[in-house]
Amino acid sequence: MRQDTFPPVIFALLMINALVFVAENFFGLRGLLQSLFALFSLGERFMPWQLLTYGFLHNDVYHLAFNMFGLWMFGRTMEGVWGSVRFLQYYLLCIVGAGLCQLLATGFPSSYAVTVGASGGLFGILLAFGMTFPNRYIVLLVPPIPMKAKYFVAIYAAFELYSGWTRPGSGIAHFAHLGGLVTGLLLILYWRKKRVIR
Repeated sequence: MRQDTFPPVIFALLMINALVFVAENFFGLRGLLQSLFALFSLGERFMPWQLLTYGFLHNDVYHLAFNMFGLWMFGRTMEGVWGSVRFLQYYLLCIVGAGLCQLLATGFPSSYAVTVGASGGLFGILLAFGMTFPNRYIVLLVPPIPMKAKYFVAIYAAFELYSGWTRPGSGIAHFAHLGGLVTGLLLILYWRKKRVIR
């Protein structure tokens, strides 16, 4: 297993997300980029490409930093295990699956619901890490408690499901997060059946 500090796909994803964020916030392009590439609920402003492009937009620096840290922390390991091409396929499909799940959750609201962020892809990667290294310990930042990856993923998934049902107006796309997890699970099970991955 190869685990570079910045394998090529992880490096490219970090750079693209950072450059888009700079364009949004320092070159006055936030309105334009979000109107074209954020994921709008089904309606006249929805465009098919938004199912992918929303994953490269972020609301603020904390949103970006959290997602990119998680992508680097877990993604570099999975890119080392699967290889760059398979990892990129997985990540992008998880973003699309998360977007589809978010569309189902928002439906046809009277006011447009807008989704941005790489969290759907990140949750897919988190699931992949948990399934590949179920007994590896993860130390949480808050609280700093070591926990096996399989338990961490299960608890996080349960929290997202609970939050999605009980806090639908929280401004956090909980069902997109779940969509990334479910898409990742289906892909991994399919690839394992086809013996594409171990």
